[in-house]
Amino acid sequence: MCGFAALAALGASPPPTDAELQAMIRAVEHRGPDGLSTQVDGTVGLAHARLSIIDLEGGWQPIHNEDRSVWVVFNGEIFNYVELRRDLEAQGHRFYTHSDTECIVHLYEQYGDDFVQHLNGQFGIALHDLRRRRLVVARDRVGIRPVFYTMARGRFAVASEVKALFSLPEVPRALDVRALSEILTFWSPLPPRTAFEGVWQLPPGHRLTLDLTAAAPAPVVTRYWDWQFPETVPTGRSEAACAEELHALLLDAVRLQLRADVPVGAYLSGGLDSSIITAIIRRYTETPLRTFSLTFEDAEFDESVHQQAMVDHLGTQHTAIRVSKQDIAAAFPRTVWHTEVPIVRTAPTPLMLLSGHVRASGYTVVLTGEGADEVFGGYDLFREAKIRRWMAQVPDSKYRANVLQRLYPYLRNSPAQGRAFTQAFFSEGLDQRDAPWFAHIPRMSTTQRVQQFLAADVKARVAAWDPRASLRATLPADIDRWIPMGRDQYVEAHTLMSGYLLCSQGDRVAMANSIEGRFPFLDHRLIEFANGLPPAFKVKGLAEKFLLKKAFTQELPASIRTRTKQPYRAPDSASFFVDGRPVDYVAELLSPARVADAGLFDPVAVGKLLEKGRAGRIIGFGDNMAFVGVLSTMLLHDRFVRPATFAAR
Repeated sequence: MCGFAALAALGASPPPTDAELQAMIRAVEHRGPDGLSTQVDGTVGLAHARLSIIDLEGGWQPIHNEDRSVWVVFNGEIFNYVELRRDLEAQGHRFYTHSDTECIVHLYEQYGDDFVQHLNGQFGIALHDLRRRRLVVARDRVGIRPVFYTMARGRFAVASEVKALFSLPEVPRALDVRALSEILTFWSPLPPRTAFEGVWQLPPGHRLTLDLTAAAPAPVVTRYWDWQFPETVPTGRSEAACAEELHALLLDAVRLQLRADVPVGAYLSGGLDSSIITAIIRRYTETPLRTFSLTFEDAEFDESVHQQAMVDHLGTQHTAIRVSKQDIAAAFPRTVWHTEVPIVRTAPTPLMLLSGHVRASGYTVVLTGEGADEVFGGYDLFREAKIRRWMAQVPDSKYRANVLQRLYPYLRNSPAQGRAFTQAFFSEGLDQRDAPWFAHIPRMSTTQRVQQFLAADVKARVAAWDPRASLRATLPADIDRWIPMGRDQYVEAHTLMSGYLLCSQGDRVAMANSIEGRFPFLDHRLIEFANGLPPAFKVKGLAEKFLLKKAFTQELPASIRTRTKQPYRAPDSASFFVDGRPVDYVAELLSPARVADAGLFDPVAVGKLLEKGRAGRIIGFGDNMAFVGVLSTMLLHDRFVRPATFAAR
């Protein structure tokens, strides 16, 4: 795991200098603290910050092919590099390192741009073909590792994080209000948009090529992989056969992802997914296992009882860190600096604190259970959608309220507590049950309420901007013909998962402390298998992840296997007030003068929200997302857009 940057001069623009590349890569040195390297070759410069995990002595980048005509810098891991190397050597390729990175240049020699199809991994790649004078940039299939790029003053720049691009003086820094509208709908901007004007992200499963010989070089972006779902419910396979295949696939994914020349640990949340991964590591490999988890003072968020049950069951060497509201408030500005995007929940912050503890414990790699909910139907959203489709078909059913009450046993302030509110919350959008985003309408509507706090001129600028139309433009042409749960899963995977969970709550807060997270449930073979399953193998009745539980019955204690899914959450607005007073930086950033100066939000509306927080009356999802969303946007503006503040970092 590492950070990378590349800079290419187009036309008559000035070539990159070593000083520019040094500035770019130092901006992401936290991603690779083990050493920095740069290389300028004519009009293209490459830079790399290394986190040593495989081939500790020989894997320094940029890495080249036999005749030095192809060079690459790379962020991530290629898990099947052992098999790839064997096949490539059989075809005559010669290696000079034992790293996974070197497979990339030889695959490119062998297969051209289709080299990405052979990779099983998580990656951001920038490859320079000197002979053909072209750049190839690629991002992994599901968006685990980030890739950002921009064109400024006749030069193309690409990097693992936006702050590396902003180290170039010619790259302007301004928030994109259309992206803000998307964030305050989907929790993240829709690729290729980012939070910043003129800065783009390469979407998951996409490849970018840049022909440096063209008269007017311009990036060409193409998709090489995507989630696909059937149009009719699959039949013909038994639960037992599918469970057996799932068991084998996940074991192999974990086997591949345990490859490292450093110790590998695991996150253990106390839920089904991380427990399965931990059980596989513990029982099916000889790797000594260290596990890490979060605990909270507030019982609503704490899962320590379930974590301890798995520790006792497996006998792992376990460490739990307890995170307080004060810890969240103190670390939140640093979180936003690393996420580089507004966030509407504080949940990334405790995970950033946990990754810091993992690093201090001498570990740089952890396996996690992320992705299982999207792949196997674990979220409340999928159960809600099932109920709401039934509600649309049977609008007068007397059983409606009783069914809804079963959804949120873990919530102190459940949307299903009040009959009138429940009716309004779950009935919204029932006339859109064939829309690809039908399952997401309640969440989108709740999040969009934050937009009432926008400044009047910002509201006017985004008034004609429909985030759902933006989403529609990114969806497959045939998605309307897919089975309903397939549509639900696709939208979830391409919005919340790739844009927020794998980014703000994943890569960015782990790499803030030079920790590489690995996600066996997001092995593309496992995704392709799961996408072809009948929906009832995922959500059976209202029981989530049915087949996954069936496949790993023997590995888990009953208390873990049968417990209801409890999404990871953390205290939100309550973290920023002590005895009715906002912490100092919150009071400053949300003051009328600072809010007016940023020009993004209405100072009066924000002032009322702040007073509500003082009184301890921010309790619902909508108000909590509003508070955290406004605060994180103000922090982002303060840290990145205000020149003096950015220069001081």
